[in-house]
Amino acid sequence: MKQFVTFQIVLFLFLIVSCEKDPMPDEVTRTDVSGFVQKGPFINGTDITVAELTDELSQTGKMFSSQIMDNKGTFEIRNIELTSSFVELKANGFYFNEVANENSQAQLTLFALADVTETSDINVNVFSNLEKNRVQYLVSNGLNFNEAKQQAQAEILSIFEIGDENISGSERLDISKPGDGNAALLAASVILQGYLSVAEVSELLANISTDIREDGVLNSAQLGTALINNARTIDLEEIRQNLENKYENLGLTASVPDFEKYVNQFIENTDFEFTAFIEYPPTGKHGLNLLDPEKTNYTNGTYSLRAILPAGTSLKVEIRGRNWMFPGEQEDTGWIVGEWNMADTSRIFTSKRTGDLDFEMRLNDFGNPVPYPIKIDVYENEEFTRSKSVYLN
Repeated sequence: MKQFVTFQIVLFLFLIVSCEKDPMPDEVTRTDVSGFVQKGPFINGTDITVAELTDELSQTGKMFSSQIMDNKGTFEIRNIELTSSFVELKANGFYFNEVANENSQAQLTLFALADVTETSDINVNVFSNLEKNRVQYLVSNGLNFNEAKQQAQAEILSIFEIGDENISGSERLDISKPGDGNAALLAASVILQGYLSVAEVSELLANISTDIREDGVLNSAQLGTALINNARTIDLEEIRQNLENKYENLGLTASVPDFEKYVNQFIENTDFEFTAFIEYPPTGKHGLNLLDPEKTNYTNGTYSLRAILPAGTSLKVEIRGRNWMFPGEQEDTGWIVGEWNMADTSRIFTSKRTGDLDFEMRLNDFGNPVPYPIKIDVYENEEFTRSKSVYLN
């Protein structure tokens, strides 16, 4: 009898150990994952990776990779085997820069988190990228995935002064289609891009993601200033034309959404400080600066027509009157010199690049009293901003 009882105990212990070593396998689900990667659209050959995540959004070790198959940013990975419903998508490649109207000079990495039980069509974009760290933080602090996604997206939209009503989840948005959500995505995309390099865009995205991770609020004044500087210096009409031409050349019937309203809404409502003003230093390499707004009285001599333009800005200066001239051969001044207008004795100088522009000018009354001042009208970013009178003493 003792031997029988002992045998039963040993068998029971064996079964327990066997169960611990050989747990029941999780249910395997086969699914397809497809979508678009967009900043502007990512181009053919971009690497795309899908990593399976646990309920706590840590990687399980399962990864599936492919490449974007066209210049529209399209990807598809078929028949991937998952035991979890959560995935992380990572795209790394070149993209069409809708502000500069050219393919990017370097590769950009974007991420997206998604629940494949909700949808297997998963788009990767700047919204999905910005929300990633915040979603992970919220899930680690007790929210379920869907709640975390909704909260993170609402907080990111708020940074750009956009309400979250009627806006789908980031993984469903597409900048080539109409609709408020798609327009909001494109507005954020162009604001983040501005006239920045790929490295600068990548750094801006990473820094915003880090800043908002714990409280969902963009607290950095420096990062906010970068956004408003970009928003106020980009050319919205040109961006729309760039995208429409791009999609037309790709043979795609696209309807670029009304992103302009959200860019303008951000400009009008944000508290971030704009600092990308055109500067007019008091002096240049040729002498005192005729564009210095604080000075009006000059004597015969040599002067500078100098301005420092941030990226994305433009400047036009119209000078009317007599008693001024300039040397004909000047190199790399940054100015385009217009034709002389005999009717009102004027000439227009237009910026041909940004950065430091400096042109040599000369004032001379030729020994005769000057009956009227030289007039200088300044147009910044195509808008008249001020007029200045120059008096020769």
